[in-house]
Amino acid sequence: MWKLIFLLMTILVAGKVHADFSSDQIRYASTGRYDLLEQITEQRASERHLTTADRHALCYAYSRVKRYSKLFECLDQLERSIQSGDKRTRLFGLHDATPTVLIMRAEAYIELAQFDEAQKIAANAVKWLEDDDTDDMDMLAAAYAAWSLSYSLSGNLERGREIERKLSALKLGWITGDYASAKAFSVAKARMGLKDYSGVIDVLRADRSFAFDVFLDRLISGSFLTGVNNWAWVELPRAFMLNKALREVGQLGEARSGFEKLLAIPAVRDNGDIYWPLLAELASIAESEGGLEKALEYYRRAADVIEIHRGSINTEASKIGFVGDKQAIYAAIVRLAGQAKRPDIALEAMERAKSRALVDLLASRDRESPVVSGRNAEDQQVLRDIRLAQERAQLQLPVDLASREPGSVRALAVQEISQKQAKAPELASLVAVNAISFSELEKTPGVDEALIEYFVFGNELHIAVVRGDQKRALNLPMGQLEADIRSFRQEIEDLAPYPSELAKRLYRQLIAPVADLIGKSNLLIVPHGALHYLPFAALHDGQGSLLSQRAIRVLPSGSVQKFLRTGERSKLAKMLILGNPDLGQAALDLPSAEIEAKVLADLVQGSTLVTRKAASESYFKTQAPQHVYLHIASHGQFRADDALGSRLLLASDQSNDGSLTVRELYGLRLNADLVTLSACETGLGKSLSGDDVVGLTRGFLYAGSSNVVASLWEVDDEATSLLMKSFYTKLAEGRSKKIALREAQIALAKSHPQPMFWAPFYLTGSGH
Repeated sequence: MWKLIFLLMTILVAGKVHADFSSDQIRYASTGRYDLLEQITEQRASERHLTTADRHALCYAYSRVKRYSKLFECLDQLERSIQSGDKRTRLFGLHDATPTVLIMRAEAYIELAQFDEAQKIAANAVKWLEDDDTDDMDMLAAAYAAWSLSYSLSGNLERGREIERKLSALKLGWITGDYASAKAFSVAKARMGLKDYSGVIDVLRADRSFAFDVFLDRLISGSFLTGVNNWAWVELPRAFMLNKALREVGQLGEARSGFEKLLAIPAVRDNGDIYWPLLAELASIAESEGGLEKALEYYRRAADVIEIHRGSINTEASKIGFVGDKQAIYAAIVRLAGQAKRPDIALEAMERAKSRALVDLLASRDRESPVVSGRNAEDQQVLRDIRLAQERAQLQLPVDLASREPGSVRALAVQEISQKQAKAPELASLVAVNAISFSELEKTPGVDEALIEYFVFGNELHIAVVRGDQKRALNLPMGQLEADIRSFRQEIEDLAPYPSELAKRLYRQLIAPVADLIGKSNLLIVPHGALHYLPFAALHDGQGSLLSQRAIRVLPSGSVQKFLRTGERSKLAKMLILGNPDLGQAALDLPSAEIEAKVLADLVQGSTLVTRKAASESYFKTQAPQHVYLHIASHGQFRADDALGSRLLLASDQSNDGSLTVRELYGLRLNADLVTLSACETGLGKSLSGDDVVGLTRGFLYAGSSNVVASLWEVDDEATSLLMKSFYTKLAEGRSKKIALREAQIALAKSHPQPMFWAPFYLTGSGH
């Protein structure tokens, strides 16, 4: 409290003397106008070199508004300024800004889920403050809280608890009032991270400066010491933590009452970091009390807020010691929609969940790659505009502004994001959730197809089906699905008798529940999780394999369909064929792939064939955009730990290393009707973990191919060659891609009946 009083007194004194830049900084910081603090300090930076006091104010503004794109560079510059000897801050009157740099950096890393970095930096902050024998006990408590959270949220609860005990044992000295409240807040956050909810309740209720009912009364009535204040955004996290803890210990009535009172405050809607978890908590309470419709409404509202947030950023983590599971929100919508017989809502939620997963993945791993930076200057500007709008939508506003203009800043930002998505939907899908409507999704399957979309979460398996004007959503137990998929693939590899009981059991779990609705239609399958690793073609109903009954195509998500070119099939011609590239190691040579490539070149008139050193990554990047058909017979590697690092191995040269990764594919612009990956492990590896939302197939689709044929595992050279020759022959005869592949697989199964040879091949894309 004394620091806030210090700031307010400084404002009054400065106001009597002259309204200068320094007093503006202090006023904006003390009243929560971090956006204006950022604005005026950036303007000062454009005019002159910033002192440590000004640089600290700018970094502080970035940290409050979560402007991570600028924060880390600002902190680096601030550290250099401190090292030059200019150490004092204006905000909070610190004699040395070093610990605030460390705390801001640690909290940012926590919110970015980079816990290893946060652990080291928070530990350094604690050590610096203790070595300095600091009397800034609120700062020391904040450092300890960040340190504890960095371990608890990473899963190391034992170490997190050990640090929390040290925080709880901190002696505050003779000045206790405001420090005691700050310490209580920090202890509460640390205990939230540990899921010690009884401890959270104890410490917050023991804090005499925080009384929830008084806080609400003051917030609703506006009876604060000043017309504009930042106290609500300090106390609001406390109020959330208290009610969250009450719910967790089973005091649902009291928790619901508290959350509803918070929700009634217009200003809360402009604090999205807490707004969506608040909605989720109310949804959970409503669901436990049997209020299905109310729970579904709350969950859907929470999802709407989540989708404004930038990818893979947990901005609530350092505020409330709690990282909400965003995927759990979508899973709850899918589950409740299934119970309510609303397949339209279930399918929309499945798609939004997969879109969110892609946004989070790309944001967390590839901030500077072509995946998220765009192919050209125009793309880069679109993505930059969306990110800036997302940041504005998450701005924390002071109470008076938020109360007078509820949702206005956020609403304008959301409107801008929607406009950018409408202008460049496929590009925008990399950084913002693609909220596709059911009316669009029901157009995804062709007239001869049924759409089956799967969604797995925890122990739940959800299936949504659309065929014509018929639709259904089912909630089923997951059972031993993942173990069954693993065992099924192993028995296929071992050439076990087929059809096996596993082939039939998987059919009964995944296809039989909707068999009456799909009838005899061909299938468009949208897998999820471990199902991406399953050869659906080999599932068996006791009469025949799924492949023997219908053609199958796959999409990573239903919303991808609208980005694929449709219309008349292109003539099989002008194919670029790369075979057996020289990888510099004899053990990696694929002589049979070279023979396969030559056979296909003879089969398809006008083809361009390149092999060995000529089959380079550089050649592919320059020539592939000129061809409608691409065939690559080379090694491929899928990385379950980093799907964006999955790659095709081509010859290297001075310009490129020969590894054509998914990251690089996202930066290419192709015009291909078909890309065939006739290689080892071009589909998915043996692991059933990893990021299923991206991979080589998704990369080629985004780069501009309408169809991709790949395999789930390495296939015998002779069998692959037979299948490819048959596949292209049927394409040349005028078959569609999905029908040609099915017929080629059926033909191969006659000479090679084991699914090891014919089942791994699958087509992702339009199928035309």
